[in-house]
Amino acid sequence: MDLIVRNARLPHDLEREVDIGVEAGRIVAIEANLAAEGEELDVGGRLVSPGFVETHIHLDKSCILDRCQSQRGDLPEAIGEVAKAKAAFTPEDVYARGKRTLEKCLMQGTTHMRTQLEVDPGIGLRGLEGVLPLIEEYRWAIDIEICVFPQEGLLNNPGTDDLMVQALRNGARVVGAAPYTDTNPHGQIDRVFEMAREFDADIDMHLDFGPTGDTLDLDYVCELADRYRWGGRTAIGHVTKLAAASPTRFDAAARRMRDAGVALTVLPSTDLFLMGRDCDCNQPRGVTHAHKMIHHGVNCSLSTNNVLNPFTPFGDCSLIRMANLNANICHIGATDDIRECFNMITERSAQLINARDYGLAPGKSADFVVLDCQSREAAIAELAPVLFAYKRGRRTMTRPAATLHRPN
Repeated sequence: MDLIVRNARLPHDLEREVDIGVEAGRIVAIEANLAAEGEELDVGGRLVSPGFVETHIHLDKSCILDRCQSQRGDLPEAIGEVAKAKAAFTPEDVYARGKRTLEKCLMQGTTHMRTQLEVDPGIGLRGLEGVLPLIEEYRWAIDIEICVFPQEGLLNNPGTDDLMVQALRNGARVVGAAPYTDTNPHGQIDRVFEMAREFDADIDMHLDFGPTGDTLDLDYVCELADRYRWGGRTAIGHVTKLAAASPTRFDAAARRMRDAGVALTVLPSTDLFLMGRDCDCNQPRGVTHAHKMIHHGVNCSLSTNNVLNPFTPFGDCSLIRMANLNANICHIGATDDIRECFNMITERSAQLINARDYGLAPGKSADFVVLDCQSREAAIAELAPVLFAYKRGRRTMTRPAATLHRPN
């Protein structure tokens, strides 16, 4: 065999240690005391997990905090500041910043990514031209797909529709939306579903990004997902309005999403940073409780969203950190729910982006990480570092475990 990982603990089987055999980039065996020869990595009982999955990140507008202001720290300011900065974006600039952020993701064990990418008459396709080369350049370490969306409106922003169609013809595989920036939110949702059907594309929308839960566009998205049978291919992100919804409204929305097959991505860092700005005291957290949506049968993921820009002035691209932050914000203490935080950056995220060649099982691509802990709950609670990452059986990163230097 090309590689045997010895003495591994798997996320759903902590009672025993197993060996993982890899050949030609694929897992070929998982069993105790595997009789095989080849390069060996003894992980000493540590947790081996499928690689982390970034379902919602913006490579194109990352690392621009030095060009923007973040004084009020609210959503309109973030959109406006980035809109001004985009005017000076070049493909080379987008490529360089995207590369910087992407390599941070790789160092944190991310092996799959859906990156959001905005188009409008101001930036044209320069963002796409900057991100596209990264897909092939980093294929040795990560699978990347692009979701194109209209951050500054679609129906109210002439020329954006044509740019979205061009992007879908030239490398984008997913179509997104931001209806809350449009003069006709439902009209934008209609058009995005049209594009999805025309290009046989999955849908991933920014949706219901606001402080109150009185009106929810997710109901209309679920209606269209049912009508066009796009369940399992439709995801919505942020949905901070659900954090302010009554328990009755929250439960009804969760059941509706479950029945329609519409998934949810929560962006804990961004949602926490931007929400609650209209309150002088006792600010609401504004982060929807994804683990409670899971209790109702909704598939959910946690993701990074923005890094070092006015939407999120912080971030090191660690999905473990994002899951830990989410657990803290949402008062998660039950072991099963902490485990779900881990699932929401691994298997649930893979399900959301329909990454079918994913998981620790014979026949699957050998994409996995080794964490310095022994269980999912320990990984989240202790912010366990990633020690090794592998893509198609090849090691892509190494982080030596920290050691103490005791006096003699």
